[in-house]
Order: sequence, then structure tokens, then C-alpha cells
Amino acid sequence: MKAIVITRPGEPEVLQVQSRPVPVPKSGEVLIRVFAAGINRPDVAQRKGHYPPPPGASPDIPGLEVAGIIEDLGEDTSRWRVGDKVCALVTGGGYAEYCCAPGGQCLPIPHNLSFVEAASLPETFFTVWSNVFDRGRLKHDEILLVHGGSSGIGVAAIQLAKAWGATVYTTAGNEEKCDFCENLGADKAIHYRMEKFRDVIKKLTHDRGVDVILDMVGGTYTADNLDVLAEEGRLVLINFMKGDEVTIKLSAIMRKRLTVTGSTLRGRDIPFKTAIARKLEETVWPWLTSGKVKPIIYKTFSIDDAAKSHHVLESSKHIGKIVLKMDGD
Repeated sequence: MKAIVITRPGEPEVLQVQSRPVPVPKSGEVLIRVFAAGINRPDVAQRKGHYPPPPGASPDIPGLEVAGIIEDLGEDTSRWRVGDKVCALVTGGGYAEYCCAPGGQCLPIPHNLSFVEAASLPETFFTVWSNVFDRGRLKHDEILLVHGGSSGIGVAAIQLAKAWGATVYTTAGNEEKCDFCENLGADKAIHYRMEKFRDVIKKLTHDRGVDVILDMVGGTYTADNLDVLAEEGRLVLINFMKGDEVTIKLSAIMRKRLTVTGSTLRGRDIPFKTAIARKLEETVWPWLTSGKVKPIIYKTFSIDDAAKSHHVLESSKHIGKIVLKMDGD
């Protein structure tokens, strides 16, 4: 099979097409003929040598989400059949024509979605559900602040929280992105280059603050995040693009009884991810089927243009997801 391999840590050009053996599914796994694979920031971190894969994952083939057709079954995969169309969350190996995935981490592709659209779902939707709804405990009538609303994570969080019944504010880096986020459903998008999100949130909420913040920025955002949380508010961290060392006032956390938490998904075990998959299938998949929630695809690239896809992701000019196409869709 053709696969995109990280030949050494470095810039996008270190991603090269190589020939690799087709993997064989272990017990509990399925083999997927991959038609499309999502591109995510953890892929970039792995390419640069900053995010080593967990034990058992492909050491040099990135890719955390795929969509395609099941070609083979390992033992103990009673739900699935050869020929089923699925998307799946994987720990690596997605940038290839074939990829193995735990059966529990597969989800049926909704009838109204293409392989490209389905490939954009697992990493972002698993992450948002785990952090906003499980760790963040977002309630139907609460307020969520999403930083980076035009990112893959952002567009998923806005849509899922709105479908849940919450009020959603977000930040974005230009007027086009702000307009897009509001058209997608955000109640207010804040142009963070033109105004301070802290001041806008305080005005919007009459100094009450928001209940949950999903933050992938970290660094200098942290103190203002704590400041705009309401009493009993929850700050959920999923990345730290502006740094992971900060100085904060613990008194703010104590006074408002705040919760500061966060997580990474890739290293969690199969039962944990399987549980998320079932929650998504029960709650979110009907929203996808009805069109209440929809994949947002910015651009697709062929497997031979994987380096270009990483350049676009790192430019932060995109709105929504970037996807690799392995074959026709």
C-alpha cells in the first residue's frame, strides 16, 4: 500500500510517500480500506518530533482519523461486516491506503455524508464530546466559550453545543472567520486581534461570566480565562499553543470555586474511546443524519500532496477541516 511516512522530524517536506505492507487486524480490530483521512494538529506535532505515538501505534505514519470500507475482520468484531462503511478514531497510521482500527472506535458513516466528510469527524468529535460534555459537564442552558472557533475543533464545538441547547461565544482571528462562526450558530464571535475577549465576555454576560471554556491556546489566555468564568465555572484545556507555563492567582479559583482540567485523547485506552463512540452514536449521529450538525471541509488534498496539507494547516488560514483523499469519493 501507499503510505505517508515521517522520514525524519522537520518541516512538511519530510512527509514522503512510501510503500508499506498492508497491516493485519488483531483481535478486536478491523482493517479499513481508507478513502479519506483527516489532518489534525497532533499530526503536525508528531511530524516535528514533539508528540511521539503511544505504544503500539504506527511509529512513523501519522493520521488519527479515517473513513473507508471494512476489508477484513480480526476476531471478536461481531458488530461489523466486510463492506461496511465506517469512520474511525485511530492512534496513528491513518495517512495510508489501509489502516487497522479497534472495532469499538468505529462508527457507521451516516447515509448523507461522503467519505471525505466522515473522515473529518472522529478526532474532533471525540475530543469535543470528551472535553466539553464529559469533563466540562456543559448543561443545556449554560454558556460555552470556544477559543479558535474556525478550527476543526472549534466548528465541531460550536455546532454540538448549539445542538445541545447552550449559548456559545467564540474567538477568531479575522472578520471572515468571525462571520463564519456566527453563521454556523455562534451567538457571538470575538475578533481577538481587534478586541480583548475578556472585555467582550464581561459585557455580554453583564459580568456574570461563562460556565465552560474550551481552550487550545493556553499561555497568556489563562488568567483572562479564569477571570471570565462564572462561579462554579470549568476551564478545559486541550492544547497550549501559546505555552504551557503560566502564572495565575489561586485565589480566583478558590473564590469562584472553579475547576481547571484538561486532557489528551490519543493515549487513552480502547474502552474509554469506545464509550465515547457510543455516546456520539446515540446523541450526535442523529444530528448529522438530520443535517442539524454538518461537517465543515475547508480543502482536500491527494495523498501525494500531504506536505501541502500541513502547510495549509500551519498557516491557520483555514476554516474547518483539511482532509487527505486516498482514492475517489
